[in-house]
Amino acid sequence: MTDWDAAYDNRAAVGNAEVYLNRWQAEASAFRDAMLLRMSCELSKPYGDKSRNQYDVFFPQAKAKGVVIYIHGGYWRALDNSYFSHLAVGPLAHGWKVAVPSYTLAPQARIGEITSEIASAITHIAENRDGPIRLIGHSAGGHLVSRMLCDDNLLREDVYARIENTVAVSGLFDLQHLPKTKMNEDLQLDAAEVKYESPVNYDPRENARITCLVGGDELPEFIRQNELLEGWKSAGAKVKVISDQGKNHFSVIEPLADPNSLLTMALLN
Repeated sequence: MTDWDAAYDNRAAVGNAEVYLNRWQAEASAFRDAMLLRMSCELSKPYGDKSRNQYDVFFPQAKAKGVVIYIHGGYWRALDNSYFSHLAVGPLAHGWKVAVPSYTLAPQARIGEITSEIASAITHIAENRDGPIRLIGHSAGGHLVSRMLCDDNLLREDVYARIENTVAVSGLFDLQHLPKTKMNEDLQLDAAEVKYESPVNYDPRENARITCLVGGDELPEFIRQNELLEGWKSAGAKVKVISDQGKNHFSVIEPLADPNSLLTMALLN
């Protein structure tokens, strides 16, 4: 590989990425409006001191089984939680409440700082929401949720013990090639942070359970990355690797809004 920009350029690979993003915004906004009318959500709840340290939470009709926390992607430098509210539909149908946080974006924050913000968000949600926790993240969000399972212990033991399952969708677990891309002007990754923020360089925490899921039509680099955490099995983690055939980098996350999809079942079973 010589063109690392092309290796990670999902928008160019898919071609109509803006169609997905525009549709997500519209569907997410309509979903929030409907949930507000039903008084089944709380919006813009703070979890920290920074402007983007906030989350929305959506409630099922009956008493919740626990909380799903969804971490959005965007290469740590784009998007926010307002694009993804509607993805709560799948878990809600199974009786789970769903929290969707935002976080500070690069270049205002480095990836290590974003990782710490996600740990803070999960901790805050855990302290204010009862029951077991399931984590799911897409793309950069897949990296961020997998970091919560690493043995550098970003989460307190009592919070980590409540995480029953994690799903990393199109996750990035090895950051070594990102400094070779133009986006590193924003990410500002150096060799030390690449090593520290790559989940593949860690052992998993005790009882870690993760499913790595990628679209069958994704870029080769994402398909390669999806298999990297299989090495955690030797350290006792429960790891599943799944390819969702026919899905690209954007369509692969949409089935979370379907209560019966492969993705929703991978998260909740």
